[in-house]
Amino acid sequence: MIPEPVKKTRNPEQTRADLLAAAYGEVLECGFQAASLERILAKTSVSKGALYHHFGTKHELGLAVVDEVIGPQLAERWFEPLRRDGDPIAALTGILEEKIRSASEAVIRFGCPLNNLIQEMSPLDERFRSGLQNILDAWIKAMADALAAGQRTGKVRGDIHPQEAGLFIVAAIEGCVGLGKNAQSVDAYQRCLRQLQLYVQSLAA
Repeated sequence: MIPEPVKKTRNPEQTRADLLAAAYGEVLECGFQAASLERILAKTSVSKGALYHHFGTKHELGLAVVDEVIGPQLAERWFEPLRRDGDPIAALTGILEEKIRSASEAVIRFGCPLNNLIQEMSPLDERFRSGLQNILDAWIKAMADALAAGQRTGKVRGDIHPQEAGLFIVAAIEGCVGLGKNAQSVDAYQRCLRQLQLYVQSLAA
């Protein structure tokens, strides 16, 4: 008997995840407008037909990177630690310390993917702007909620406004990354984060 050819079982979820991961790397390195679908496909060995099955256009792929990669990454690195730790000052100080320790030339070269897309796409595309703003709003809210919870437990000064402080901290984080990227200086990035650490520590009760 002649054996029947083995049919490869496709995993649509894995295909989608591979495309998103490759697109994220491409956008981080090149920006959205200069991102190449050909390079993304080459990194995944996914066919162009499969790409368009999951994402009808490059635009849709870019929006999915915002919603399904950048947003969840931020939630994992910032939101969850703030929710888990009963002391937001200690949690924020620890996150910033990890950022300072892990600072590298790669971080400075590519910058923050959220900030990069805000600078590139917000003036040009309302759907990008809205998606990016949703992430910023969630980040600020996570900061504000943690600080407000800290006030209730006596960990955070009662005279601060959690929403305003959260807004400032998020802006300062993004500013430190942008400053370091433009200067191509790990040291400048680290020094900026050190000053932000001092500000955060000044919020302790």
